[in-house]
Amino acid sequence: MAESETVVAAPTANAETGLERNVVALGWVAFFGGMAQDMIQPVLPIFYTTVLGLNTEFIGLIEGSLMTIVSLAKIGAGYLSDALGVRKPIVFVGYALSALGRFGLGFANSGAAVFGLRLSDGVGKGLKDAPRDALVAGSAGSRKLGFAFGVQRTLDTLGSVVGPLILFLLLNLWADHTNKYHEIFWLAGAIAMIPLVIIGLIVRERRMPISKQRISLAVLKGPFAWFLAVMLLFTLGNSSDAFLILRAQNAGVATVLIPIVYALFNLVSALTAIPAGKLADRIGRRRVIMYGWIVYALTYLGFAFAPSALAIWGLYAFYGLYYALTEGAGKALVAELVPDEQRGGAYGLYNASIGVMALPASLIAGFLWNQISPAAPFAFGGIIALLALVALQFVPRVKTSNA
Repeated sequence: MAESETVVAAPTANAETGLERNVVALGWVAFFGGMAQDMIQPVLPIFYTTVLGLNTEFIGLIEGSLMTIVSLAKIGAGYLSDALGVRKPIVFVGYALSALGRFGLGFANSGAAVFGLRLSDGVGKGLKDAPRDALVAGSAGSRKLGFAFGVQRTLDTLGSVVGPLILFLLLNLWADHTNKYHEIFWLAGAIAMIPLVIIGLIVRERRMPISKQRISLAVLKGPFAWFLAVMLLFTLGNSSDAFLILRAQNAGVATVLIPIVYALFNLVSALTAIPAGKLADRIGRRRVIMYGWIVYALTYLGFAFAPSALAIWGLYAFYGLYYALTEGAGKALVAELVPDEQRGGAYGLYNASIGVMALPASLIAGFLWNQISPAAPFAFGGIIALLALVALQFVPRVKTSNA
């Protein structure tokens, strides 16, 4: 089939100014999406165990399947956005599905129901991420990619600070409510609909020539392919963060304080995301990713041997630095490795590489928790991270100053 190309007018100066505002607008989309997600995330593992009576193997199945579905949807959404030459409508549908999945948790009373709703949320998350990243990359100058994704990460994570704080207040306010978890899920689902308004009314899509191509793995080559392979290795030890929450509870952190611990983790990540993005622009994305993986390995080994609840607080704060160092730098590196017309597919593959091993990683974590000890999954994750750090040294260099 011959390739076709959409011919459009070049954007005006005023249009360019509007496009630059996309970075901030999409940041606020991420803010409210993160707020809704992290009003739920700190209590989901507790809801699974204390309300639904699920064991850690089934929790690993739910959360691992969620991350795998997210990964598969990211691949499809990325290629679809490249093929159609549009990003915004796919981002809108993704946020809508996530909102419905989170609101629906308010009616869930069984493991099967939660499983289905979490998968629905996962499809939505997978649909929105790659096209949204491509929108951000297309709205930022090449010299400011790290900064742009740092802004995204900061607003996203600030939402993830506010969400757990609201959750903490609700857990105290509704302490005597029989259905307090369901009520929290309803409110979070309502908040998750705010991004739909911002996307519909404010976000603008860059009009530019985009080659419509058949879905292929043509982008999967060279240093980019090597980088994805290393990401697969790293993710094998990166089980769902639900296990971190269960570990905090296991180490003696009171259930009502877990949202505050989670907020601390997100606050550190938010405060360091923009400086980390600028650092990646200055000294190179690969080097900053390496620093982030060192932080991850030390954090997971710390969770494995944490002697007290107080240690968990410090480890959660340190863990926030890992996200700040790796998320923006990783996405900026992908933008350097592939041309703009293939970035949707590339981001889909990159995001998928983060989650494709999530199901086996979470199943392994659940097995190690039950069969050996609650410390075992974290020792395993720390060791795998160190192996990935070594493997990263063998990824071929790219011909840019920041790679």
